[in-house]
Amino acid sequence: MFLICFFCMNNKRSFEFSNLHFKLLCVYLQSETTFRDMISKTYYKYIWLLDLLLTSSPLTYDEICMVWEDNPAFDGPLAIRSFHEYRKGIKEMFGVDITCDRSKGNVYYVKNPEVLDKQKSGKWLLQKHSIPQDFVTYNRMKDRILLEEIPRGTVFLNAIIKAMQKNVELRVDYQRYEGEQEEHLQEFHIQPYALKVFNRRWYLLGCIKEKSDLRIIALDRILDLKVLSNSFELPKDFDARKYFTNVIGIYVNKDLPVTKVKIRAYRIQADYLRSTPLHNSQSEGRSKRGEYAEFTYRLCITPELISQLLAMGERVEVVEPKDLKEEIKERIKRMFNLYI
Repeated sequence: MFLICFFCMNNKRSFEFSNLHFKLLCVYLQSETTFRDMISKTYYKYIWLLDLLLTSSPLTYDEICMVWEDNPAFDGPLAIRSFHEYRKGIKEMFGVDITCDRSKGNVYYVKNPEVLDKQKSGKWLLQKHSIPQDFVTYNRMKDRILLEEIPRGTVFLNAIIKAMQKNVELRVDYQRYEGEQEEHLQEFHIQPYALKVFNRRWYLLGCIKEKSDLRIIALDRILDLKVLSNSFELPKDFDARKYFTNVIGIYVNKDLPVTKVKIRAYRIQADYLRSTPLHNSQSEGRSKRGEYAEFTYRLCITPELISQLLAMGERVEVVEPKDLKEEIKERIKRMFNLYI
């Protein structure tokens, strides 16, 4: 499952990305098909340099140049002027300082790496683009390194992100999945709060003015979109991560209680769940080595949760609650009836 949450990462109230952050995000969000499409060479150099100094002991300028020259992505040597320009760019993009320690032989190091832990947008960009280091080599091997592609819904991403930056409304022409009939076409105004990817689809969470309520819409169902000049104020208590914290996926219903869910995963599925938890509330309980392990969650029972459990097939059993167990049994019966 490919999942990216793109929220108010630096501040709960508003986006505070630099221009470099915004440009790089827009490039990335358009496609995951090639690194050449995802990131420009200039931005890549910033990330390469920062990643090098984060993962190495302090290096002199000459030592950095030696590593630079071993990377076929770069044409020509690293000029001292360019090196200092990249330091400035890194400061603007990530908020971290690459400092020279003259007392130890003019070595360069990242002075305040802890900033990346607080500034989640910068950390996300670094993680997404520092591997593989050599995107030219990647591009040459693109037929053998396959990235998961989001087939639709990216055409309006730039406009939506700009509206989120400025806290301005969007006018949306939207078509629900129920059909292509005219009655399923809608026009509404939405105040964009957050973007999220789930199961290879982009979703926008926002307040629809006509309903005075938070709703989530799929970007691939947007027929047209216009950024308006009408501004709005993001609620002071809005936290996008907290909004989705009790669910898997994108379906949030305030009337659903947070419920204790216990499942038993058999054999290799237990290892998969240990390495990739089903939900952030996952905790492991009783287990029998090589046979099963029990995992407990506290979350809302939503269609996405049921789909995830069904997708694991006979490798997972719902232990509690009883209502969820019965719902899974009923779904399996209906599936079975399709094949008899």
